Amino acid sequence: MSEIKRLEDFTTQVRRDILRMVHAVNSGHPGGSLGCAEFLVTLYQSIMTRKEGFDMNGIGEDIFFLSNGHISPVFYSVLARSGYFSVSELATFRKLDTRLQGHPTTHEGLPGIRMASGSLGQGLSVALGATQAKKLNQDQHLVYVLTGDGELQEGQNWEAIMYASAKKVDNLIAIVDYNGQQIDGATKDVLNMGNLKAKFEAFDWDVVEITEGNSIEAILTGMNDAKSKTGHGKPVCVLLHTEMGNGVDFMMHTHAWHGKAPSDEQLANALAQNPETLGDY
Repeated sequence: MSEIKRLEDFTTQVRRDILRMVHAVNSGHPGGSLGCAEFLVTLYQSIMTRKEGFDMNGIGEDIFFLSNGHISPVFYSVLARSGYFSVSELATFRKLDTRLQGHPTTHEGLPGIRMASGSLGQGLSVALGATQAKKLNQDQHLVYVLTGDGELQEGQNWEAIMYASAKKVDNLIAIVDYNGQQIDGATKDVLNMGNLKAKFEAFDWDVVEITEGNSIEAILTGMNDAKSKTGHGKPVCVLLHTEMGNGVDFMMHTHAWHGKAPSDEQLANALAQNPETLGDY
């Protein structure tokens, strides 16, 4: 089996997990989760350097922060299927007194979770702290952070973006899920952010644009390009153009599935479009 096919099969199973998790509790955020499935699978299965086990220090490995924490279903699925905790625990998603809350939390010690996220706009700042810690520890590994495009409407991001270039933080790759959608509609209608590429470049960042953000081959090429730009005195931004709801035809091309669970009939339809590849939980 080719590496691309392996990652595609992995992604199909992650899509099934997302759909089943959200349906089971009639709550959660399938749209953005489905849109980022290819990216997070590729990041954890191919791009990042990871070590066995999990500790919060993350010394001697690349580390990742999820800033747009509402897409926790895809994050939990990828973590579980990458060996951080049991796949069977996905069945506890959003249930009381479990570790898999709607937005990731740290107080229950879920392996793979390095920050509580859900209040948008904070992940980039946290990631910057981690980059500084790696410098102090003389750790050459990278820090990755994923934000939503609508999340960049939060002003704290731009303070962090300014800081990162001013302090020459060159062990950071910030990825923007550039799907053009947020909870109330298209980002251009809610609060148009204009040309994000030009904005990041004006803040003296290197920018890589992945126009096919749901293509594993394109993600591999773009992320390896981003990695090659680290260590040269500038932070790196990846503009990842994704489709919200990708892989489920009736969830695509709309913001309607940002935070809505499928019905029984809709779940069956969606799962039929994504045949089981690795085994359901």
